[in-house]
Amino acid sequence: MTSERFRPRTGTVLAIVLYVLAGAGLLVVLFSGLRLQDILLTLPLLAFVGYCGYWLFGFPEVIVDEDGVTLVNPTVTVRVPWVALIAVDTKFALTLITVKRKYTAWAAPAPGVISANRGKREDTMGLPASSYGAFGSLRPGDLKRSDSGAAAFMVRTRWAKLVDAGKIDVEQTAHSRASVRVNWLQLGIALVLIAAVVALIAGAL
Repeated sequence: MTSERFRPRTGTVLAIVLYVLAGAGLLVVLFSGLRLQDILLTLPLLAFVGYCGYWLFGFPEVIVDEDGVTLVNPTVTVRVPWVALIAVDTKFALTLITVKRKYTAWAAPAPGVISANRGKREDTMGLPASSYGAFGSLRPGDLKRSDSGAAAFMVRTRWAKLVDAGKIDVEQTAHSRASVRVNWLQLGIALVLIAAVVALIAGAL
C-alpha cells in the first residue's frame, strides 16, 4: 500500500491568508514612500507572518504508511509504529495512544460546537468499528468531514486492514515505542526571524 497524507482544509486556508497578508504588507511598504530604514524594520515582521503561514498551517500533516503513523507538528515530528498503537482518540484532536504516552496531531483538530452541529448523517456511516463507542455512540471529532475525523478515518482504516491481515504482532505492543524528533530547522528559522524582529524594534526605540 502507498502512503497517505492528510492536511486540513482549514490549515490551507489559514496559510494562504497569512501569505496574502505578508505579501500585501510588503507591497504597501514598498510603495508607501517610507525611508529605506523604515522598510528594513518591517521586512522581518512580514517575513515572520508569511513563515507562520507555512510553519503553523502548511507544514503540519498526518502521514500513514505500512509501518505506522507520522504526526508532523510545528515543533516535533512523531513516528508511531502500528505495533505501538493501542487506541485512537479524537476528543480534542487526532490523538494516538500508546502504552507510555499520547501523541496529538496539530494538523487534525476536533471540530468546534458549530461545525459539529453541521454534521450530516452520512458523516457517521461506514466508519471503522473502533470509531464507535458504547451503543454506537460517536464523538463530534470522529465525523468524517471534520479534520480530526478525516485523519482518524485514514488511520483507523489502515490499522484495521493490517490487523485483519495479521501483520501486527500485538505481543510486541508493550515493548514498542514511538520516536520523537525535534524539527530543528523549522524552529531555527522561527527563532532567527523572531530575534530579527526584536532586535530591529529595540534598535528603533
